[in-house]
Amino acid sequence: MVSGVYPGGNSETVIRSVVTPLEEQINGVENMQYVRSTASNDGSFSISVIFKQGTDPDQASVNVQNRVQQATPVLPQEVIRMGITTSKQQNSMIMIFNLYAEKDQYDEKFLQNYANINLIPSIKRVSGVGQAMVFGAKDYSMRVWLDPRKMANYGLEPIDVTNAIADQSLEAAPGKLGVESNSALEYVIRYKGKKNKPQQFENIVVKNDGVNLIRLKDVSKIELGSLTYSGDNLSNGKKAVTIAIMQTSGSNANDIEIGVNEQIETLSKSFPPGIGYYKLMSTKDRLDEATGQVKHTLIEAFILVFIVVLLFLQDFRSTIIPAIAVPVAIIGTFFFLMVLGFTINILTLFALVLAIGIVVD
Repeated sequence: MVSGVYPGGNSETVIRSVVTPLEEQINGVENMQYVRSTASNDGSFSISVIFKQGTDPDQASVNVQNRVQQATPVLPQEVIRMGITTSKQQNSMIMIFNLYAEKDQYDEKFLQNYANINLIPSIKRVSGVGQAMVFGAKDYSMRVWLDPRKMANYGLEPIDVTNAIADQSLEAAPGKLGVESNSALEYVIRYKGKKNKPQQFENIVVKNDGVNLIRLKDVSKIELGSLTYSGDNLSNGKKAVTIAIMQTSGSNANDIEIGVNEQIETLSKSFPPGIGYYKLMSTKDRLDEATGQVKHTLIEAFILVFIVVLLFLQDFRSTIIPAIAVPVAIIGTFFFLMVLGFTINILTLFALVLAIGIVVD
């Protein structure tokens, strides 16, 4: 999965300037079957590269990352600055849960920020987790709402504001004073770095012609808001963010979900008052139900075979032979499942139920 965001771009722009160059480079990567891409009007995009069964996911990820690097020179600088992520994962989600505010004391931005800082890092450390995606409000961002009329009065364009922010809000390494000199002391220069408060952004100088000093607050409204406002996430009418768990290739979904549940249960003890969570979807529940059905079927089949044969043949020795044949046949089935590379899932468990029925018949 190759994903990123083009700030301010609509879906058509993203497809034309980002997705198409990436697809052209990624297409034809070793053992690839096909590519599927999506782009949204909030500027986000994702490219799913599907590989042949049995392909080493680690090597495939490296190969795709190399192709993405080849496309970097032709991509917009805004996309490169925001970053392009390449990750290996399965197509389907194994678990989805909501983090919600019981009352209105927390908004979606707070919940998103809290999840990214306190939940997502711990969840990603669970063995087998390929991706933990958060849906809902985006991260905190400094929003600069330009006033077109004021901008026109001062003869300014949006690029002037962008350049002013880039020039006056940046990280830098000022260095030291007194290095390799005869002075007794050496001074390390400290720099405040990027601005992080609306008041600091308001005082950024956009234009200085020697007569008029125009600051950012003169032509815009500035607030600490969200990266995008393209969606609104509610859970039973309460503000919430949704977190989806994806697994890596070859991992055990049951073990992953057990580990994730343990992490969430531990982390929930330190949630701020008024924040709760609950599961929306779990593959483990369906898998446990299907496994239980196989166990019940196997036990019932064994008992039925034993009773029916004993009742009609009236011979205990003749009863033991078919009674032993049932578990032996099932053990043989598991052996061939392993040899052929099948995993225990809903389909194979259903096939086991049918196989047990055939053996009993």
